[in-house]
Amino acid sequence: MKKVLGAVALAVAGLFAFTSCGEKSGETVKIGAIGPLSGAVAVYGVDCLNGINLAAEEINAAGGINGKKIEIVSEDDEGNPEKSVNAYKKIVTQKKTKLIVGSLTSGCAMAITSLAQAQKVLMIAPAATAPAITEAGDFVFRACFIDPFQGTVGAKFALETLGAKKAAVLYDVGNDYSVGLTENFVKTFSASGTVVAKESYSTGDKDFNAQLTKIKNSKPDVVYLPDYYGTVALIAKQLRAQGINTPIVGADGWDGLIDNAGDEVLNGFYSNHYAADATTGAVKTFVENYKAKYNHTPTAFAALGYDAVYMIKDAILAAGSTDSVAVRDALAASEGDYVTGHITFDEKRNPVKSAVMLELVKGADGKLSTVYKTTVQP
Repeated sequence: MKKVLGAVALAVAGLFAFTSCGEKSGETVKIGAIGPLSGAVAVYGVDCLNGINLAAEEINAAGGINGKKIEIVSEDDEGNPEKSVNAYKKIVTQKKTKLIVGSLTSGCAMAITSLAQAQKVLMIAPAATAPAITEAGDFVFRACFIDPFQGTVGAKFALETLGAKKAAVLYDVGNDYSVGLTENFVKTFSASGTVVAKESYSTGDKDFNAQLTKIKNSKPDVVYLPDYYGTVALIAKQLRAQGINTPIVGADGWDGLIDNAGDEVLNGFYSNHYAADATTGAVKTFVENYKAKYNHTPTAFAALGYDAVYMIKDAILAAGSTDSVAVRDALAASEGDYVTGHITFDEKRNPVKSAVMLELVKGADGKLSTVYKTTVQP
């Protein structure tokens, strides 16, 4: 916890140092950033803001956008939708910003989409994966792929790479993220294999042994666990304790497992937005620069925030204007290579790009890490 709080403090301090030296209004390109810099998911928000700031600093060092420096205007929403609305109003009304990256989680992003659409504020949600996010209208984009795609990716990976014929699923019936992933995993897997068990639990549950006993008796080749890392770590311990040694598969909510689990998550794989150990030029440069500045490996949240700023920069250049309507039109028609992949947008302004599968492994130092396993195309 001290490390997390320290990282938050450093990021917030860095933020004020960065924004306080910005040029006067009209002489800069203002980009708003909304996300949790405190609260339960602050570690995600801090990483995202780090990526946003890194991109802005790189662009500014290269001359800015048409000679104008980027000024990041950030607000902490603590992962609370009501506070996301307050942060949005402050950025748009007080700071006069019409270009926003945020918010980070689906619930917080959803709270501001209608406002952004009504006020013609261009909004890129970096990591909000719920499908409904972009349905508010054509000023709302996202940098990440959506939950249904991740469920499909997990099933294709289990079938094609792991060679599984039978799958079991254990999911949170009260969590839209978990439910959405489950539905699409089951649909895709059932086309070529058999789902032999589909068990559920409620948010906050700690004991999963009854469900796991049923799963064990169904003799699956793979177990799909679509939830966030804290719950997955609990389930994995009980799953392995019951002697279920099959591969386990999940999605981007697993980001954070390496710091919160042990050997029980080995033989585990999850879909994510990028692989930090990839050797492509864009990823390698980003990871090296991020590590040099923040002294740790960037998560997908950092990469998505970073990409969102570069998308805005490219759209401004294509539009020849910072007007939000012009930038929206340019962004919708854009195509480019970024850290998280080659990106175009579909009719709902969701990015069309591949997903990577990461494997959880144990290094020579005894610590868990992730390594690139394969890429699954849309």
